[in-house]
Amino acid sequence: MAALGGDGLRLLSVSRPERPPESAALGGPGPGLCCWVSVFSCLSLACSYVGSLYVWKSELPRDHPAVIKRRFTSVLVVSSLSPLCVLLWRELTGIQILFLGPLMQLSMDCSCDLADGLKVVLAPRSWARCLTDMRWLRNQVIAPLTEELVFRACMLPMLAPCTGLGPAVFTCPLFFGVAHFHHIFEQLRFRQSSVGSIFLSAAFQFSYTAVFGAYTAFLFIRTGHLIGPVLCHSFCNYMGFPAVCAALEHPQRRPLLAGYALGVGLFLLLLQPLTDPKLYGSLPLCVLLERAGDSEAPLCS
Repeated sequence: MAALGGDGLRLLSVSRPERPPESAALGGPGPGLCCWVSVFSCLSLACSYVGSLYVWKSELPRDHPAVIKRRFTSVLVVSSLSPLCVLLWRELTGIQILFLGPLMQLSMDCSCDLADGLKVVLAPRSWARCLTDMRWLRNQVIAPLTEELVFRACMLPMLAPCTGLGPAVFTCPLFFGVAHFHHIFEQLRFRQSSVGSIFLSAAFQFSYTAVFGAYTAFLFIRTGHLIGPVLCHSFCNYMGFPAVCAALEHPQRRPLLAGYALGVGLFLLLLQPLTDPKLYGSLPLCVLLERAGDSEAPLCS
């Protein structure tokens, strides 16, 4: 993504040092087969995650509370079993800154003042309503937690020894992006829009979810923790895609666009320092690559 445009992309072009063949390092049958097993395992995880949403036969739309509760069960089961897939495979082989502009836009369009807003955020009743809202739980808790566990924490350890950390950052999100195509079937089923609009929307969603997935994959590798990607995922689900067109037509367009530009600039400037591995201790993926013979993985330093 653009955030990797500086040192991040440079890391991908650094020549990799000579190392023992991966077949010897991993005790597997060979690097070619190892890569195929990695890709197939990731594809299986993605299909299992999406497929679990459809094991329940129902004529109700996805936003119905009964459907949401059943899908909670499905994704929690798949997420719980996903680490076992990683074990089986081994036997076989700062985001708020970026949203500075949208946050400014949200505050400008909000009818309440700061004090009233804080009262709502801190009120126990507001949180109680959220915790009983199935859509809120899905978007802010269950989806971020289970998707980051499956598509980042479980897939990256399988891809990284095969492709290296840099390419894995961009390969892993492709599974995440494709997994969102299943929304097409429900939109066609309930005729929520024209066929052309549905497929155009799906292509756009694939694009930005893949870019977001690259960022959270980078974040997971650099910090070694899942909590950062989960919080970013939850925050982005709440904010949605930035309403750039609305910002261009906003009465206070100039300061708003300045906020957008400042947010992007600060995000690019602070991405490397705020994700410095020295701040986060041991990095599991880097340890995994060291065992595989790659002791100088650029993203690990």
